[in-house]
Amino acid sequence: LGSQCALGAPCEAVRIPMCRHMPWNITRMPNHLHHSTQENAVLAIEQYQELVDIGCSPVLSFFLCAMYAPICTLEFLHDPIKPCKSLCQRARDGCEPIMNRYNHSWPESLACDELPVYDRGVCISPEAIVTDLPEDAKWMDFTEDVMVQERPQDPECKHLHQNRCKCKKMKPTLATYLIKNYSYIIHAKVKGVERGSCSEVITMVEVKEVLKSSTSIPRSRVPLFTNSSCQCPPLLPNQDVLIMCYEWRSRLMLLDGCLVEKWKDQLNKRVKVCIIN
Repeated sequence: LGSQCALGAPCEAVRIPMCRHMPWNITRMPNHLHHSTQENAVLAIEQYQELVDIGCSPVLSFFLCAMYAPICTLEFLHDPIKPCKSLCQRARDGCEPIMNRYNHSWPESLACDELPVYDRGVCISPEAIVTDLPEDAKWMDFTEDVMVQERPQDPECKHLHQNRCKCKKMKPTLATYLIKNYSYIIHAKVKGVERGSCSEVITMVEVKEVLKSSTSIPRSRVPLFTNSSCQCPPLLPNQDVLIMCYEWRSRLMLLDGCLVEKWKDQLNKRVKVCIIN
């Protein structure tokens, strides 16, 4: 893993004050402005703080952070995702008139012309970020057989076909990662699966590493809750996995529409997961 990580910069927590409230909390250096450290990026991005405070464009801070603290994803460690051209143009069109009053123009380093167009390439914009739990993550759409280990069946649960469920297959692509905007990503080992009630499955996992979270996740045994009679995505005891899903009311959820990948498979596919301890 070490040799793979050497090929691309590892992910690191966002420390730039302006960018701490963005919908992502991990970045990588060098950024799109070739700053090798976040400390250097902080010094450079501070020159735009007055424009952000003025509010000349509602997307200015998002655009600046996409340039100075680009989101770090599992598939794009080598070449971080750029902001969309339209996002740059919105920020520029809102703020350049104010800059012109003080004999300044939109900087060449933030030129919009070379940035990707949304329909023709991968790029990031506020519209691509989902901040709430998606409706399709709350309602189940099953397509793959999965078995769930059962407690002795409660008579009230007999109407449920509990032994046979179908789960939706999710591809671990960059588009999925961005659109779903999972609130936690962990490397964990599955310790056990049991049914909490007729409509709840509890998966116990031992957390080995926390790659992303909106709340504190201990490196110990924690429960993952599935608000359905079926466990989707499917997990079995002793599996070593990468899990991407949502937090809801201080609970770690495991829902259909979330991603689960075998950890070893991630290495075989050369998905470079670099963790800063």
